[in-house]
Amino acid sequence: MEKTRTQMMGDKPKIHPAVDVEAPPPTAPLMSRGLAASEKGGSSQSQQQPPPPLRTMPAAMQSSKPQKTRSCCCKCVCWTVGLLVLLLVIVGATAGILYLVFKPKIPNYSVDSLSISDLRLNFDMSLYAKFDVKITANNPNKKIGIYYEKGGLLSVWYTNTKLCAGSIPKFYQGHQNITKLDVSLTGQTQYGSTLLRALQDQQQTGRIPLDLKVDAPVSIKLGRLKLRKVTILGDCLLVVDSLSTSNLISIKASNCSNPSMKFRNYVPQDKDLQTLLRQCYQSLKILWHQYLLHYRRMRGTRKRKASG
Repeated sequence: MEKTRTQMMGDKPKIHPAVDVEAPPPTAPLMSRGLAASEKGGSSQSQQQPPPPLRTMPAAMQSSKPQKTRSCCCKCVCWTVGLLVLLLVIVGATAGILYLVFKPKIPNYSVDSLSISDLRLNFDMSLYAKFDVKITANNPNKKIGIYYEKGGLLSVWYTNTKLCAGSIPKFYQGHQNITKLDVSLTGQTQYGSTLLRALQDQQQTGRIPLDLKVDAPVSIKLGRLKLRKVTILGDCLLVVDSLSTSNLISIKASNCSNPSMKFRNYVPQDKDLQTLLRQCYQSLKILWHQYLLHYRRMRGTRKRKASG
């Protein structure tokens, strides 16, 4: 009986699950196998978490080389501007120190006498004039000498018309020196008949306005340094009583304004000044080369760090 029963139990048909052909393929479980096994076994093992995803660097952070190049260019510009500002400060400080030490003053002039040797009409109706002028040049500086160079002119004008002109002699005027000059002036003016008639009409009033102008190129001597070239422009307004060649001319009024200085063709002449300028140039050149060398070293270090 027991054999027959066991045979009947063993002969029971096995039931297999039906397979749906049209069903989609099975998907991966939402939970990892390790997590499912730990939950089933009830063990206290720690859950295994998936590795964190890799972060992708943004494009702005990846391309940082242009920013480095831009920053290096900005530093170069800043250094250049800084050097120029430093040079300007040095030049300004030097000029201020020289001004405080030497205290420069412009020389002044005065007219002592005026005489007319000749004033006549030529055959071509031009007016010929010859004046003799005595002037006084005063150098009020205590530590500055003045070299009067060639090319200085002293001229006499009437109503914007130049009557005559003469050359100022070349000489050196020392510190706080007063020099008297005797200058002969000659000139020839077109339309002399009209000009002579105007002078004669003005002579009848007893007051003839004349304008005496000084145009003198000079070199300034500061101690052992000789600088050139500075042009001194002076202007003296005169009122004389007549233009007669026989009588003594009386100067009724004289007003010499403060001369002005015009800097042109400024070239250092003294060897000491040239040596000083050369040394300043060499010092700035050395500083610039040291800056470029330091900049190249820093740039090479940054490249090695970036490649490593």
